[in-house]
Amino acid sequence: MNELHDELARLGSATVYEAGGRRGYVDADLVQVVPGSRAAGPARTVRCGQDDNLMVHAVMADVQPGEVIVLSMPEPRPVALVGELLATQAQAQGAAAMLIDASVRDVEELVELGLPIWARWVRVRGADKDAAGAIGEPVQIGGATIRQRDLVVLDADGAAVVERERVADVLQAARARAERELVKRARLAAGALSFELDGLRQRLHDARDR
Repeated sequence: MNELHDELARLGSATVYEAGGRRGYVDADLVQVVPGSRAAGPARTVRCGQDDNLMVHAVMADVQPGEVIVLSMPEPRPVALVGELLATQAQAQGAAAMLIDASVRDVEELVELGLPIWARWVRVRGADKDAAGAIGEPVQIGGATIRQRDLVVLDADGAAVVERERVADVLQAARARAERELVKRARLAAGALSFELDGLRQRLHDARDR
């Protein structure tokens, strides 16, 4: 992961999402397989056949160091697209993380491996290996469109996507937001109230008058 990706990972998915104008929200319950992990990197998108992981094996020949492998199917279902052996390949090829709109299995081994992985489910049911899909085409996960090279930020809060054309602007906005929150956190710790600092008393008054 380069320095920019490291910084976005530290800033976190929530800050990046808010700073980016609340765009790129992945509205899905995700299992953070490796507790405490966080990652950010350009997407390597994969559209698998339904309940099939042939394309997951195929993408291991294409993934570049620092990329987030993003796996989807036409319909999300609790079928394990990735287990220990595929995750081992992804790590060996330098992937920064995996975002899987399906299941994983071999969770204890995945935790030991340490590659950051987020998935919708954990299930033992395995996938077929028969269907051709696509690599590098836009995919949708949790209502968010993810294109090849769009930036994906992942942590305990979930996932946020930044369009590749907006990365520099969103990074600048996220830095500014984090700095403001640092100052505000100190004031709150000293006893100030967000109800006053954010002008919410007046907003409540106005809401009651409507």
